[in-house]
Amino acid sequence: MDVTEPVQDFSSAAPSGMGNCAVPADLPLIDPLRPRVRYRPLKAWSHFRRLVKNKEDTSEVFRIFEALPWKGMPRAARQFLRSEQGRATIGAEPSLVKLLDDHAALRRTPKGSLAHAYCDFMESEGLTAQGLVDEFERFMADRRQFQDQFSFYLNRLRDTHDLLHVLTGYGRDALGEQCVLAFTYSQQPAPAHLLIAYAGAREIAKRTPAAPIFRAVREAQLLGKACPRVAELPVRELLPLPLEQVRTMLNITPPLYYRQCHRAWRDGGIDPYTVLKPQPA
Repeated sequence: MDVTEPVQDFSSAAPSGMGNCAVPADLPLIDPLRPRVRYRPLKAWSHFRRLVKNKEDTSEVFRIFEALPWKGMPRAARQFLRSEQGRATIGAEPSLVKLLDDHAALRRTPKGSLAHAYCDFMESEGLTAQGLVDEFERFMADRRQFQDQFSFYLNRLRDTHDLLHVLTGYGRDALGEQCVLAFTYSQQPAPAHLLIAYAGAREIAKRTPAAPIFRAVREAQLLGKACPRVAELPVRELLPLPLEQVRTMLNITPPLYYRQCHRAWRDGGIDPYTVLKPQPA
């Protein structure tokens, strides 16, 4: 499998159905009633300020992305969903959540695999793929729902977030989260990614000793640009492979400046995982 090969563009052809895909073939590609996306930067900034006070409040992240969306997402979704590779991927993986939360099956892959690394990360952090879905569904509870194939594409963008942490080596510390968002911007260029990544880096820089924080975020952005769009890759095929082999296939190199920041903070007696965390009253 050559995951670096460009996806063939079938965007000019008529949709040919989804074959054995769990996505119903009669669903529209994109519901025409979906509202046009628009930017609301002031609203995004207001929610970012709330996020700084509690970086674990995922609902604020969703609100920022709602205010500063990726305007090119419908076009990217159409290209993927109409392509042979996209139909095959969605057919094999209609739900990444079920695949990623079946740790018993993932643990049956060889040691050192991406699957093992993913399980180690999620278990050590007390996370599940379903947990992120639950948070998103709570956020969407009072919003209109749409039945279209586009929804499956949106789900893949959401459900690969924690997989990006594992592939890149960025942790769930404050800087690690900013770096993952910068990486993701190059894959899914919503202005919200850059707002959180660089404004978050500024908040970190204000509260910690000198370290190459902005270089770390920029490095992550460049790594994301060099990597194929992970949400469009056949995740089931990647999981059994050795983690380092997958990183090589995806052009993901070690995050040097991120590691330099961690070393500088630890040398100064600061635990990187306490940066930007709310302090007890």
